[in-house]
Amino acid sequence: MGNLEFQNDLEKLINILPDSVKRYLSYEKLDDVIELVLDIGRTPEIRHSGGKIEYLGNNVVTDDDISYITSRVQEFTSDNRSGIPGTLHRISAIRNRQGKIIGLTCRIGRVVTGTIACIKDFCMMGKSILFLGRPGVGKTTKLREISRLVADELGKRVVVVDTSNEIAGDGDTPHPAIGHARRMQVRQPEFQKDIMIEAVENHTPEVIVVDEIGTEAEAQAARTIAERGVMLIATAHGNSLENLIKNPTLSDLVGGVQSVTLGDDEAKRRASQKTVLEREKQPTFDIVIEILDRNTLAVYKNTAEAVDYILRGWPIRPEIRKVDKNYDQKCEITENKVEDVKIEPQQSIPPQQANVNPDDSLKFSFSRQKYVDEVKKFKKIYLYAVSRSIVEKIIERLDLNVEITRNIDEADIVIAHKNFAKGGAKILSTANDYRLRIFYIKTNSMAQIQKVLKEALDITEVETLQGYYDEAERALDEAKAAINKILAGAEHVELQPQNQQIRKLQHELVEQHNLISKSVGEGAQRHLKIVGGKEFDQKKII
Repeated sequence: MGNLEFQNDLEKLINILPDSVKRYLSYEKLDDVIELVLDIGRTPEIRHSGGKIEYLGNNVVTDDDISYITSRVQEFTSDNRSGIPGTLHRISAIRNRQGKIIGLTCRIGRVVTGTIACIKDFCMMGKSILFLGRPGVGKTTKLREISRLVADELGKRVVVVDTSNEIAGDGDTPHPAIGHARRMQVRQPEFQKDIMIEAVENHTPEVIVVDEIGTEAEAQAARTIAERGVMLIATAHGNSLENLIKNPTLSDLVGGVQSVTLGDDEAKRRASQKTVLEREKQPTFDIVIEILDRNTLAVYKNTAEAVDYILRGWPIRPEIRKVDKNYDQKCEITENKVEDVKIEPQQSIPPQQANVNPDDSLKFSFSRQKYVDEVKKFKKIYLYAVSRSIVEKIIERLDLNVEITRNIDEADIVIAHKNFAKGGAKILSTANDYRLRIFYIKTNSMAQIQKVLKEALDITEVETLQGYYDEAERALDEAKAAINKILAGAEHVELQPQNQQIRKLQHELVEQHNLISKSVGEGAQRHLKIVGGKEFDQKKII
């Protein structure tokens, strides 16, 4: 929308305001304003996009001011919303217990183009997309632009189910912002699910756009639409995919969750509890996009896969896409490092481990070749209360292809000191917003930082790394080989003598695989003995 057209829209909003408020407003003052708030007995205020609140004059809002505005807008619907025909502005009312209007929120509607530039490729795929995000981050703006893109550029039949007239504005003629998409208005919010089905049955759409799926019935209607082969673009309540999975009302949108009881062997193989959560069915939406802020999106390109990973506690990180702040066609993409792993529904372990050899690590990891490729990839680490000099020494010693960064938004991994994280540090909150994996150290010692750094970089198969293969790693490799022999049927296996610290690491590794070990021998010959078979069953070693 051009600047002149936006000013014309603002003029229509300013015209319904009383003179006591109007004289304090100008186009420049409203440039970044989200909403204008008027409550009886209080000073009028405007709320800026950055969170700043500005009060207009010293006079308080009166009954006459409220009546002046309500007499110039259309009658409020059952959800206490109204609007100005031909614009995207929304007027919402607050009533007292007798039904009298005592407050108004005038939300300023804008057409902002370019907000979907960085996800345009997904919109062109014909797959159903679900947007998640807190109020005010631009979910509806993106729906509006996608409607125009799909209708005008792809030439598809698009129907917008507009419950509160927020997508296409008030009035009988939809706002030009949605292009050639058609709009179906919803008389009352509770009828949204019915209009969604009616749109499919009566108007042969190829794409349906819905804002705010919030009830179980609407989630079921969305599934019905998707199963009929119609592309669905929608938003839902919830900040993240993980929150949506935990929401019993809306979890069906991403496949639903069911409790499954595993057999003893399967539970042991997974090293999990006997009762686990698994995805119930195929998700309604193929792609889930979390809106972190107006310019940053986190994309899960395969919803089924992402839900499976989250339910099983496996590491997953969405693809981060950032749109240029000037909303041009520039786009910054941070590729996902995990979602390339393909996984079949209800599969208990990653496919890379399906044909595992006895000599391979028993812990969850990528295949050997994929692991080597991952290690070679360049990574950036952000440090929080961790000794930079020690980390630099370790990076040099291990010959790691990583770099320490001072900017959290450039980081792939965060390493933080546990003692400084108790206060809910803002930087760690930011890291969570960007879905960065955070690893904690207990002390700023060389050994502790090295251990956590190797865990953060998934350095487990050290034989593939050049320049580092120390005594502890050899001892752990020996323990892994012994564990494999026990699981293959051996009665017991004795390891090479090691010092106390290394034996402790070996004990922990054995315990992770639900086996028994003890230290035997004296002095420099003290070593681990791992038991299995009859000796394990009778628990002769304590």
